[in-house]
Amino acid sequence: MEADLSHPMEDGTNPPKPLDAGALFVLKSRGSWWHCGYHLTTSIVAPALLSLPFALSLLGWVAGVFCLTMAALVTFYSYNLLSVVLEHHAHLGQRQLRFRDMARDILGPGWGRYFVGPIQFGLCYGAVIACILLGGRFIYLLSRPNGTMQLYQFVIISGVLMLVLAQIPSFHSLRHINLVSLVLCLSYSASATAGSIYIGHSKTAPVKNYSVHGSGEHRLFGALNAISIIATTYGNGIIPEIQAGNYCTSGEGKMFKGLCVCYAVVLTTFFSVAISGYWAFGNQAKGTVVANFMVDEKPLLPSWVLLMTNVFIFLQVSAVSLVYLQPTNEVLEQKFADPKIDQFSVRNVVPRLAFRSLSVVIATTLAAMFPFFGDINAVIGAFGCIPLDFILPMIFYNVTFKPSKQSLIFWGNTLLAVIFSILGALGAISSIRQIILDANTYSFFANI
Repeated sequence: MEADLSHPMEDGTNPPKPLDAGALFVLKSRGSWWHCGYHLTTSIVAPALLSLPFALSLLGWVAGVFCLTMAALVTFYSYNLLSVVLEHHAHLGQRQLRFRDMARDILGPGWGRYFVGPIQFGLCYGAVIACILLGGRFIYLLSRPNGTMQLYQFVIISGVLMLVLAQIPSFHSLRHINLVSLVLCLSYSASATAGSIYIGHSKTAPVKNYSVHGSGEHRLFGALNAISIIATTYGNGIIPEIQAGNYCTSGEGKMFKGLCVCYAVVLTTFFSVAISGYWAFGNQAKGTVVANFMVDEKPLLPSWVLLMTNVFIFLQVSAVSLVYLQPTNEVLEQKFADPKIDQFSVRNVVPRLAFRSLSVVIATTLAAMFPFFGDINAVIGAFGCIPLDFILPMIFYNVTFKPSKQSLIFWGNTLLAVIFSILGALGAISSIRQIILDANTYSFFANI
C-alpha cells in the first residue's frame, strides 16, 4: 500500500484536501534520504557541467572560480530554505507537494497558477527537449558523422528510448536508475578531468591563454552568459516534488542529508571538470569540454576513452530527462487519471500511456526541429532556474517565518533575492541577444 500523504502531521487540525492522482501516483511518499540524494544528484549533476570550462573562459580565473563557489553556496542554502519551509507547512497540516502549491499557499493563488507553474513547466519540459537533443547528438558522435543519416534521425532514436522509459510510473520508481546516474556522472566527470589533464600535458597541448576575448561590450555580455550557464548548471527547479516523494512524519532532515550527498558529488564533479578544462584549453574552451578532445576530427585521446565518456554521458542524459519529465507526468495524471481506483487499472493505464507518449513525441519533434535549442534553453534557464532556485526560496522563507527586519537572515535573504533578480534579468537579455546574433545560422532539422 502507498503511504497516505493526506494525513495531517500532528493533531489533525487544518486537514488537507484529498490528494489528486498526480500527487498520489507520481509523487508517492516512500523514499529514504538516500533516495533523496540520488534524485537531487541526477537533477543537478548533469552533462551541462561539461560547459563549465567554457563559462570560466568568459569570466577568467578569479571571477570564474568565485561565481562557481558562490553559486554552490547560494543554491545549497536556498534548497535548505525550501526544505525548512516545506517541513514547517507540513507540521501545520498543510503539505505542499509541488512548487506551484508553495507559491499558491505562501504568495497567493495567482502566483502559483500564472507565474511559478508556467515557469517550472517551461524549465522542466525544456530540459527534457534538451536532453533528447543531447542524447541524439551523442549517438550521432558515436556513429559515423560522415554517413548518410542526419542528426534529426539520431534525435528520433533518442526520443524512442525516452518513449519507453517515460512509462515508469512514479518518481520513487526512478531511485535505482538515479543511483546508476550518480555513478555515471562521477565516471564521465572523471574521464573529462583526466582527459583535460592528459591533453594539457601532452606535446599537442594547445597554447594556454587565459585572457578574456573581445571588447568591453562583448566581455560584459559574455560574463552574463557565463553566469546564466553556471546558474542553469546548478539549477534544480523541482525541490518540492523531490521532497514530496521522500517524506514521512519521522523523516525530518531527509532533505538536508540528501543535499549533503548531492553536494559532495556536485563539488567533486563541477570544480574538477571546470578547473581542469579551463586550465587545459584556456579561452579556447568550447561549449562542452568534450568537443575540445577532437581537433580536425582527430581525437587527442585514445578512441576508447572518448567512446566510454560519450556512452556514460548518453546513459546519464536519459536518467536526467526522466527526472525532469516527472512534473509533466504529474500534471497529466492530475488531469486524466482517477485517484479513487488503482494506479494500474485499465482506466488509469490507458490515458497514462497515451498522454505520456504524446508528451515525449512532442518533445522529440521539437528537439529534431530545433537542433540549436541550446541557445533557447539558455533563455529558459535565465527565466526559470534563477527565479525558482535563487530568488523564490528566500522570499518564501521571509514570508513564512517573518523574521525581524533587523535580523541578519531577513536582510541576507532580501539582498540575495534582489541581486539575483537583477542578474536574472540581465542574463535573459544576454541570452536573447545571443539568439539574435546566431539567428542567421539557424535552420529547421539542421545537421549541426
